[in-house]
Amino acid sequence: MRSKSLLLILGLSLGLIACQAPRAVFQEPALPGYVPLPAPPPSRTWLQPGDRLAICGDSITEQRMYSRLIEDYLTVCVPQYRVSVRQFGWSGERAPGFLRRMTNDCLRFQPTLATTCYGMNDHEYRPYEERIGRTYTENLTAVVRAFQAHGAHVIVGSPGCVGKMPHWVKSASGTVEDLNRSLGTLRNLALQVAQREGAGFADVFLPMLRAGEVGRSRFGTNFMIAGADGVHPDWAGHGVMAYAFLKAMGLDGHIGTFTVDLSDNSIRVSPGHEVVSSVARTFTIRSRRYSFPACLSQELIPDGPRPAYPACEMPPGNETASLRAAFQLVPFHRELNRLMLVVKNGTADRYRVRWGAASKVFTTAQLAQGINLAEEFEVTPFAAAFARVDAAVAAKQAFETRQVKQIFHGPEGRADMEKAVRETEAERERLVQAIRAAFVPVTHTLSILPAD
Repeated sequence: MRSKSLLLILGLSLGLIACQAPRAVFQEPALPGYVPLPAPPPSRTWLQPGDRLAICGDSITEQRMYSRLIEDYLTVCVPQYRVSVRQFGWSGERAPGFLRRMTNDCLRFQPTLATTCYGMNDHEYRPYEERIGRTYTENLTAVVRAFQAHGAHVIVGSPGCVGKMPHWVKSASGTVEDLNRSLGTLRNLALQVAQREGAGFADVFLPMLRAGEVGRSRFGTNFMIAGADGVHPDWAGHGVMAYAFLKAMGLDGHIGTFTVDLSDNSIRVSPGHEVVSSVARTFTIRSRRYSFPACLSQELIPDGPRPAYPACEMPPGNETASLRAAFQLVPFHRELNRLMLVVKNGTADRYRVRWGAASKVFTTAQLAQGINLAEEFEVTPFAAAFARVDAAVAAKQAFETRQVKQIFHGPEGRADMEKAVRETEAERERLVQAIRAAFVPVTHTLSILPAD
């Protein structure tokens, strides 16, 4: 009877997950013996206008990759929210470690929204033990309550997955499957903490686990969603992580809609965009919201903090380091990155859509239904401006690591913390202003002509 009940729970859980996620990614469990608790979709928009977002986590956060993608997105895709972002990643950290330092390092900046991503180090790289789960739950709960006591909403992120045994962790034991079952258990515990404490939840574990499995079948056995060392993701893994957190914020993913009527060659655009001119079937638009690129042409990647944003020219075999690969494994474009073109009253069978320097041919039926420019065009007219914003975000986040780890916890902070805060905040403000200066309206052209 007990085994039948377990199978029933497993079936119901997987059925709920399949209903919530794209069938191409979440079809069946990738980890035998693990039963994921069903995570409901966000019941509210956690992100609010004017939020001060704190992105907290361990060395995976300190890589400043998923945090950089999140800040890029909030800056250029939903600028109407006017969100400010800080990242507080600390290598090797566990939930109790952040709890000890959060007042000094994080709460002093009065965040109104926080994301956490702990569990990788908390699971101790070993098969699950009740002791591990109890310590994780108690400290994660205390972190959530501390944020809430200071007026901040929280999105509790689960840990991700591992791809191979981390032999650089001397105390690691068990198998990869053992570690992922342990991390999956912490994922369930993080979900329970979020539900019990009235917080949001970002499921990082299941999307990464399944994206890793699908990625290996699609790109080859060298594809590693958890990164080359099996723990620290490259851009593909961080792209999945950013997707998980942005979805958890409750964002609707609508960047804009351009509606063209070919009967009178007119165009209507949604808020965040304006029509500059209309000549025949060529329209010039000024946009204050960008779609999010999966890559940038190499010549557009500016000098600055590395690792560089993934280049479109990256050859096959490097998908582990590719955002483009991540966006093929999770529905990022469909759910978070919709810049729609709808064309009505076409009389030709097919039309060539030219957007900036690139063009593609679509049927009249496809255009009438609507195409997602962000998904259809890899290199977009926003690319150069986006690259400048991304470089400025990378520079600011690199400084935030130095500000907390080397200054607040270094000689300057020990001598006079308030002075260290004042001086570093002045420097950080210059980096914030550089992001604002880089984010400018982009003027681009869109033409719809009958295909030859």
